[in-house]
Amino acid sequence: MKQMPLIICLLLALTACSRLTAENYDRIGIAMDYDEVKQIIGEPTQCDDVLGVKQCTWGNETQHIKVSFIGGKATFMTAKNVR
Repeated sequence: MKQMPLIICLLLALTACSRLTAENYDRIGIAMDYDEVKQIIGEPTQCDDVLGVKQCTWGNETQHIKVSFIGGKATFMTAKNVR
């Protein structure tokens, strides 16, 4: 029971450190390199490569940023519940 405030503080700190923010989403631009996007929002949770289009997702179904890359360059971006 005494550890509950510590656990709550740690969870809040982890949430505050999330890179899935509207500010970081706005920093991602068309034609940005895959590595540049990774520098902004970190390693993707998942990437799929179909017919030369690499679709990467950062986050989960309820909160995420998705970026499509062609030739290693960002071509399309979407975000859901990013604040």
